[in-house]
Amino acid sequence: MTDVHRSGFAALVGRPNVGKSTLTNALVGEKVAITSDKPQTTRRAIRGILTTEDAQIILVDTPGVHRPRTLLGRRLNDLVNETLTDVDVVGFCIPADQKIGPGDRYIAQALAEIRANRSRPVIVVIVTKADLVSRDQLADQLVAVSQFIDADEIVPISAVEGTQIDVVTRVIASHLPEGPALYPDGVLTEESIEDRIAELVREAALADVRDELPHSLAAVVEEIVEEDPEGDPFKEMAPGEGRLVVRVSLFVERDSQKGIVIGKGGAHLKKVGTTARRQIRKLMGRPVHLDIRVKVAKDWQRDPKQLGRLGF
Repeated sequence: MTDVHRSGFAALVGRPNVGKSTLTNALVGEKVAITSDKPQTTRRAIRGILTTEDAQIILVDTPGVHRPRTLLGRRLNDLVNETLTDVDVVGFCIPADQKIGPGDRYIAQALAEIRANRSRPVIVVIVTKADLVSRDQLADQLVAVSQFIDADEIVPISAVEGTQIDVVTRVIASHLPEGPALYPDGVLTEESIEDRIAELVREAALADVRDELPHSLAAVVEEIVEEDPEGDPFKEMAPGEGRLVVRVSLFVERDSQKGIVIGKGGAHLKKVGTTARRQIRKLMGRPVHLDIRVKVAKDWQRDPKQLGRLGF
């Protein structure tokens, strides 16, 4: 342990599906951001909090930067741009198994403009998914990255295998300003329980769907109540003794999508509920009854009023 303590904010940015959320979870040591193989899974700037003896890193997992086709897409890109101006370190995630592309160049240009106006942020390029390529391919990508952007540090990692996660932690911490911890020990995220549960339901719903449906899904927790597991409404319970009843609305944009999410005879929705309930029970540490209702909010990604109601 050193005499210097550092604390500050580090944003993880990159194109969709480069492993930002997987890396966030690996760094924090707990699932605070949902993951899937669908682009634009992350829709908010999710804060994960990593506390060590010498530092506290507030990680900001951002939506993937993309060419927007909807009002939601434009708002997500704006959120990323706003985040970049408010952090001490940017972890620019570039996958080892893909060539540097237009999305990467867009982010690099944005970072260059920010750095032209002020001394920060520090740029740490994190080459993700190193487990998917050979050593020679990884070496080639590291050379390409070093020629592509003027970074303060370049670190290859595999969040899935845990390779060099400790190195990323040390590198980011070393570039934070000196200061006390901003959150108490044991706090891992700023996300509310309601938001974390809604995201777990959406994550489960994202599995086994394709085309445009993943982008059309949104989840909102309507109610969390505690009830006697035996169904006795008059029984007095100590806090934490009963079963949690969680009611969630899962929104789609069209009636045809509602049928897909529910599935034949309700089979797909049942699978979604089983998967999400398992994750929610792990999060809450107690029995959970999950009630999911699928609803249509027509073209909500393009409707400012509906975006506001859904938290965007």
